Amino acid sequence: MGESPTAVTAKLRISSKLDPEHPSAPRAPLARFYTALVTGDLRSLQVLTEQYHQDVNLVFEISRNELEWQVKSQASYGLSDIAQTSTALTVEDTRAPCHPAQPVLLPRKPRVPQPHLQHRSTLTHPTTPVAPPTPLWSSIPLPRCARLLLRRGAAVELRSEAGGDTALHVAARHRLWHHAQLYLRRRARVDARNARGETALGILCGHPPGPGDGSLQLFQLLVTHGADVNARDESWRSPLHRACGAANAELARRLLRRGADANAIDYDGVTPLGWALRGAAGHRELRPHLTVQLLLNHGSQRIWPPAFVKVLKSCAAVPEVIEVLFNSYSQIPVCQEWAKAVPREVFQQHQVFYESLLGLAGTARCLQHWCRSALRASFGSQCHSLIPLLPLPKALQDFLLLEPRGVVL
Repeated sequence: MGESPTAVTAKLRISSKLDPEHPSAPRAPLARFYTALVTGDLRSLQVLTEQYHQDVNLVFEISRNELEWQVKSQASYGLSDIAQTSTALTVEDTRAPCHPAQPVLLPRKPRVPQPHLQHRSTLTHPTTPVAPPTPLWSSIPLPRCARLLLRRGAAVELRSEAGGDTALHVAARHRLWHHAQLYLRRRARVDARNARGETALGILCGHPPGPGDGSLQLFQLLVTHGADVNARDESWRSPLHRACGAANAELARRLLRRGADANAIDYDGVTPLGWALRGAAGHRELRPHLTVQLLLNHGSQRIWPPAFVKVLKSCAAVPEVIEVLFNSYSQIPVCQEWAKAVPREVFQQHQVFYESLLGLAGTARCLQHWCRSALRASFGSQCHSLIPLLPLPKALQDFLLLEPRGVVL
């Protein structure tokens, strides 16, 4: 190891073209250090940390108008009106692939040319932030870079200036299980909050489900380390609010299994069911009725019956949501206003369902439905666990659990 570095102040300029004043290969350690981070060059990063930078908690400040990168040692960090800063550890996080051995190119705004370093004696005033340059393809498993930074003394709890995110927040946002596991082993606080009061679990639950995205594995990791499933952010939204708003039925199921409050109310007075209904039309491909069905089977309070027409207006294109919610009431009056709330093209697309629904105007529900309502009222919030224990055929159990059929009786 070399001598301990002194406070560094430098400007990293991004040129639009090559010229004699900006040679193509940056020779200064700061530029090479940043390049090694964004490309996942573990070999170069190891050499640089050994030779030049014992202080691996560098803060990269980004300015947009002049296309400049400003770099300062954490020791010399002072007051600044810059809006976007990140540490070496969180820079590495945001460029890591979802799978540790799979090369990934993260989408960014228009590609920025190779950065070049130009030393200045004084720190210039920063301007508007800019997105980082597009990282290159790399087959190197980037969690190794994070591991190296931590071994060299990177602070796992160091926060970004603008959003107050820790490395664990960033790992949750990008669903990076291996990174999160590494930080938690280094005693990262699992319920650390950023500037918006969000925990890593809350951030994770706000993502719609995706095939092989690692969300379930990361969820299990966080709750195993004691993540609070009822933690509230500054808007009083819980992880369950976020999962329901994203139509993530599987995460919602696991949260409820861990004791999440199905009737938690956020700052605006909205429950998780309200969030599920709000987001249903935007997540039709995710089968949002599963989240609505799950909440109702866990005792979620239903909406005020006269407000049902509002659900029709927002969720008409997802008739499964309408059916599940409608069947959760023992009796709810069907009025003429409901027909006006369903757009004509939607009505034609789902004509069988809406004819059965609107045909109940002025009539009582069938005896089979009344029996279902009586059983559900008796079981209350335990419908999800007690109904499967009944000695009934699977089709009848599904009926009691509000499984949609495409028509209402």
